[in-house]
Amino acid sequence: MIFGFLKSQTLSPRQRRLQNTTLFRTLKPLEVKFVDGLMHERRYLPEEIIFDENEEGQALYLVMAGRVEISRIHDGRRQLVSEPGPGSFFGDLALLDDSPRSARARAIDHCELAVFFREDFLALMDTDAVIGYKISLALARHIGQRLRDGFGGRPQLEAL
Repeated sequence: MIFGFLKSQTLSPRQRRLQNTTLFRTLKPLEVKFVDGLMHERRYLPEEIIFDENEEGQALYLVMAGRVEISRIHDGRRQLVSEPGPGSFFGDLALLDDSPRSARARAIDHCELAVFFREDFLALMDTDAVIGYKISLALARHIGQRLRDGFGGRPQLEAL
């Protein structure tokens, strides 16, 4: 059977890390395995640029290991926006549109990232509406929380 590996309920360490992110927390083990098959692994050295401001956003990044610095130019100076670490994700708006990145992502440490490309996400929405719905809802909640958190100070306008 071609998809026999999907029958097992046992998740690999990488799949368990994926399931522990807020983006995939509501997925069942078989759904996590399916999504894991769509993810691309990337490794970055310290100080390496993952993406830069104004580049076309094509993917969301989940931090599997290491830390990333998200920064942008404001008033002529580079300002830190956030430092996502293991279990966090960034670049989420790239799954929804093709707007340019509004910030730069740079590896602080040796980083292992799982990359979820927009094309793969859109294909998933077409082929498995339930998984697509669960991820979309988690993404909407994450973006909503980021906007609400911004109302206490300045709005969080991260179109990473």
